[in-house]
Amino acid sequence: MRVGVIGAGGRLGTVACGALDEAEGLELVAAVQPSAAGSDLGELVGVGTGIEILASIGELDGVVDVAVEVTRPPNGARHAGELLDLGIHAVVGTSGVTDDELESLQQRAGTSSSNVLVVPNFALGAVLLQQFAEVAAQHLPHVEVVELHHDGKADAPSGTAMATAARIAAARTDQSPPVGGDAEHPGARGYTHHGIPVHSVRLPGLVAHQEVLFGGTGEVLTLRHDSMSRDSFAAGIVLAVRGVADLSGVTVGLDTLLR
Repeated sequence: MRVGVIGAGGRLGTVACGALDEAEGLELVAAVQPSAAGSDLGELVGVGTGIEILASIGELDGVVDVAVEVTRPPNGARHAGELLDLGIHAVVGTSGVTDDELESLQQRAGTSSSNVLVVPNFALGAVLLQQFAEVAAQHLPHVEVVELHHDGKADAPSGTAMATAARIAAARTDQSPPVGGDAEHPGARGYTHHGIPVHSVRLPGLVAHQEVLFGGTGEVLTLRHDSMSRDSFAAGIVLAVRGVADLSGVTVGLDTLLR
């Protein structure tokens, strides 16, 4: 399977290139990074020597079967649409893809021969945390989400936290209203998504971390996942690339592939 990486020179793009270069049955054949177009991929990320970096997604036409899109918000949905038009399967790791954008991509996928897999978090442990949170939400409806990331992350809250809150809200049987703050300190209670407070922390030294805290009578349940390095995303990237062709239309998350 021929694979290209869009945003190859970024933090996650470098991990993706390394993981795909080592994966059995996958061949890293192309990379898109407009700021480095014309240079050698091996010089940029340490793998893929001999691959000339491309300037645009259109140049992937006929070259790759799957493209991994790991740029910056709000490019993810737009790039996925371009890949659908080219008939290239898309694995989108860029945060910030909205519900409206997903709906639009689903419509475009109906006339395309390719699929889109949007992955809020490639770490397998983060996916499992979301599954465990759905179970807990059926019994402990009072919940808040805290996500912690490095200071270079472009979006807040993270796509993972937003997806986690949405899944918890759908799983809850008791839609308990969140506890509010006071008028003098707006924002102190975080951002509310589907009725669930989400708090974002941005600090140097962090990579990607999330806590989901459930409160009950006399008890608190805490679910936490920590990515200590971006290498934790490698297995999920490979899983997504191998599985996207077997999906249909637009899919969000790695759950289907894990099952």
